[in-house]
Amino acid sequence: MSRMSKKRKQEWSFFLNDRNRITYNALCRKCVHECKQSFHAIVIECPRYCSKRSKDGHNAALPRPPTDKPR
Repeated sequence: MSRMSKKRKQEWSFFLNDRNRITYNALCRKCVHECKQSFHAIVIECPRYCSKRSKDGHNAALPRPPTDKPR
């Protein structure tokens, strides 16, 4: 791996970890989009991220069907 120039190091300083490697946020690591965020930042909302557990696809106002399991 080649070394970073001083200019490139300054540009990427927010993304560099203690070993001077570019590191992204845990949510952004496997994301296919180019809107990567630094590991220093706390991601509050990402418009392109969709969690499997998100409740946006489900309407919470609808009643749930009864379960047949005894308590």
